[in-house]
Amino acid sequence: MIIANEVEKSFGPQTLFEKMSFLINKGERVGLVGKNGTGKSTLFKMILEQESYDSGSLTWPKGYAIGALEQIIRFTQPTVLKECVQVLSPDKQWDHYKAEIILSGLGFSEDDFYKDPASFSGGFQVRINLCKALLANPDMLLLDEPTNYLDILSLRWLKDYLNKWPGEMILITHDRDFMDKVTTHTLGLHRKQARKVAGNTIKYYEQIIQEEEAYELTRKNLESKRKEMQSLIDRFRAKASKAAMAQSRIKMMEKMGTMDKLSSEKNLGFRFNHRPCPGKTVMTVKDLSFSYTGKPEDNIFSDISFSIGKQDRIGIIGANGKGKSTLLNCLAGELVPCTGSITKHPSAFPGHFGQTNIDRLEPENRVLDEVLRSNPSLSLQAAHSICGAMMFDGDLSKKKVSVLSGGERSRVLLGKIISHPTNLLLLDEPSHHLDVESIEALIEELNDYAGALVIVTHSELILKTLAKNLIIFHQGRAEYFHGGYHDFLDKVGWEGEPVAEKKVKTKVNKKEARRLRALERQNAQAS
Repeated sequence: MIIANEVEKSFGPQTLFEKMSFLINKGERVGLVGKNGTGKSTLFKMILEQESYDSGSLTWPKGYAIGALEQIIRFTQPTVLKECVQVLSPDKQWDHYKAEIILSGLGFSEDDFYKDPASFSGGFQVRINLCKALLANPDMLLLDEPTNYLDILSLRWLKDYLNKWPGEMILITHDRDFMDKVTTHTLGLHRKQARKVAGNTIKYYEQIIQEEEAYELTRKNLESKRKEMQSLIDRFRAKASKAAMAQSRIKMMEKMGTMDKLSSEKNLGFRFNHRPCPGKTVMTVKDLSFSYTGKPEDNIFSDISFSIGKQDRIGIIGANGKGKSTLLNCLAGELVPCTGSITKHPSAFPGHFGQTNIDRLEPENRVLDEVLRSNPSLSLQAAHSICGAMMFDGDLSKKKVSVLSGGERSRVLLGKIISHPTNLLLLDEPSHHLDVESIEALIEELNDYAGALVIVTHSELILKTLAKNLIIFHQGRAEYFHGGYHDFLDKVGWEGEPVAEKKVKTKVNKKEARRLRALERQNAQAS
């Protein structure tokens, strides 16, 4: 358990926590939420004693072990397996099977166990650190964005693993669906305070909204009463016979006190700029194949064909490294396929959100410059409006790209896309680095978008909400699937996972239905 008592923390003029208190009880798995910049990672650092706090206290029982997902990559062993088992006590380091189970769940093959950990990509190196954190089996586990570098298969495995976690846990993740599936409580950082509720993020946000609505109603009522009293005081103050009454009202007002108006919270708020397409189909893909070497035996995908209707919603799914982003880059014209064809409608105007596009932001440019660079015909006022919609109001639009966080750069790229009209959005993990509130806003706008959408994502929430059809990278190939993510899980499922049992629907005629309802009423009355 962890007890925070009136903790305060500031960085210069910015106050993160103001007399913040909360309690994590035994057995609780807690989702930590809050907008970017509210101090989630700072709180983790304070618990790990990597960051000091100005006043208050953070305490836990003596001998209580706290473990965390390390963001810094430091490897000291020659193989992945040896790197992982070193976190075990010396008498257990011979017992490799737990490490092997975790590594397999996180996407490592048996051959990978004996490779140099430094030879893997950054995403897989983070997975090695995640394996070490889980394998150490601490009393309290702190996980800061463990989902960032996991594909959908590893996410599903980790979800099951954490649901069986025996100790306490605090989890930071932008994937609300993942958080709600593995946590028992939600702890929110809001207005420099912490509030914990039993239940998922929806319950937490509902409670915050209700409390702030009640606060605002009380504040308005108090303000109205103070105005009435002030009016009486102003009328009677000059009259000698009423002076005592005026003084009485002044004392009453002093006792009533005041309530400050709550400051408005910045949220992502925008509309994708849609350009109508007269055709039913905006893009046709026929017999597409691609390999980086140009050799057919090295093809990442082969002979895939599909069309994109002008209001289609297509999700591209599969494990990391299978070719999802490569296919999207081919559709965007970033890569040239080896065989096959991509035919765009003459009126097709795509907007592409890809990791390569984020890398191409000019470091010395301001946010405003990047938006104008995307569409030079924009007026300065329109460009400032787009910056504001992306939460870069006023002087924030003058921030250089080089000083922006990953989430801020993602918002800049979204701003560049909405700066010109589109009818086909090609999006590669657009929710990466965005906070929960921004992801909710993005999903809402994508749902309302009048054009076509093709999206690469590992978020099951986004897939369930948006995707009507899928392109699946699995079983060594890519194929088009007619149906949404629920249909895929029911009919096909992921390799190594059981296909969901199908519910058999039996038809009941109207006469039989009336008889069953009458029987239910009789049973209810009898009970």
